[in-house]
Amino acid sequence: MSTLSYIEANRERFLEELFEILRIPSISADSSYSAEVRKCAEKVAEFIKSAGADHVELEETAGYPIVYAEKIIDPNLPTVLVYGHYDVQPSVPNELWHTPPFEPTIRDGKIYARGACDDKGQAFMHVKAFETMMQTNSLACNIKFMIEGEEEVGSSNLGTYCRNNKEKLKADVILISDTSMIANDIPSIDVGLRGLSYVEVEVTGPNIDLHSGVYGGAVANPINVLCQMIASMHDENRHITIPGFYEDVLEVSAADRDALAKVPFDINEYKKHLDIEDVMGEAGFSTIERTGIRPTLDVNGIWGGYIGEGAKTVLPSKAYAKISMRLVPNQTSDKITEIFQKHFESIAPKGVKVKVTPHHGGEPVVTPTDSVPFKAAAKAMFDTFGKEPIPSRGGGSIPIVALFEKELQTKTVLMGFGLDSDAIHSPNEHYGVFNYFKGIETIPRFFHHFAELNK
Repeated sequence: MSTLSYIEANRERFLEELFEILRIPSISADSSYSAEVRKCAEKVAEFIKSAGADHVELEETAGYPIVYAEKIIDPNLPTVLVYGHYDVQPSVPNELWHTPPFEPTIRDGKIYARGACDDKGQAFMHVKAFETMMQTNSLACNIKFMIEGEEEVGSSNLGTYCRNNKEKLKADVILISDTSMIANDIPSIDVGLRGLSYVEVEVTGPNIDLHSGVYGGAVANPINVLCQMIASMHDENRHITIPGFYEDVLEVSAADRDALAKVPFDINEYKKHLDIEDVMGEAGFSTIERTGIRPTLDVNGIWGGYIGEGAKTVLPSKAYAKISMRLVPNQTSDKITEIFQKHFESIAPKGVKVKVTPHHGGEPVVTPTDSVPFKAAAKAMFDTFGKEPIPSRGGGSIPIVALFEKELQTKTVLMGFGLDSDAIHSPNEHYGVFNYFKGIETIPRFFHHFAELNK
């Protein structure tokens, strides 16, 4: 039986098994879900074992377990290490979901559920592709799996695991599906990812909440001050004003900018999809450049004072914000976090105290397009899409790519099948049924071409 025939014959089962994974609320950021996160790890391990792996185990860490598995068919053949994550972002605000976030539903050809695209759906493609290769006797390379449960909270224990298991994780390439394509009819492969510095800031004014009529206008309001401080970190051209922020930025060549400009992109469709009148960003750069080759600073959450029903005329004691900075090649998360902290402290007026708490970070990466792994991925996508994939740069961050290169000395291929419109991290996250099965179809072709190119 061919791989396509096997996939088609098992189509409904492949969907239902994905739904089993999606029904588990494996929210790593919320400790109240810790039992569910572990349950998800156990279920992923169960599916990989039933797919045909010889060795499957839950590797304990200081946090959530890592699912490790392998199938070594011939030590002389190349080895592919598949990475993914089974943890998901919180689903809140739940009231904005059209259907419950952990009850997967198919509408208009899309699977709606938290984790449908990021990353359960994409990681599970590899499990089903592995099963397909085993059942059709077409597995062309050795395969190892490393599926973790802490990606959404910074993968803080993955580095230690990699350092302690270098021999076990030894591979010729790391294959990751946690990125997106340009469109279903325009396949692409990410060759660059931005890094990340993520911090939480706290501004404290008076020692207790105060009556805004008695004290308003006489003492610093932490919310007002925090908003002013945040606003000051961009100028009128949306340029970040933190001293030294751009010091290490590697400028993209004119040729590379020209190549990016050729990527199919409809700005009107982009605005229509987001229901916005216009885009906003750093002057002198296109939307694609702003989200791929330029660093950014964004507020991800801000709170303080009274937010309950009705009115309470209070001058709050504290205000908070969570801030993320996306980084580009040559920038480092430690340095950016340090200069952010110094700057934030320096611009605080005397009427308040400030505290900066770093959460997690990751480094930017650029992967070569002339490597054997990239060529294998490009050939695989050409086989199944009938078009050469376009090299593109993703705006998101996968900090473990730089970690793998440092600790395992192994290059990564980012062969994702999601779309930017899949609403990852947002209410109503979804993943196309087409994309799910196209991934299962394409992954075996990668193994085939990777084996052939390594002969």
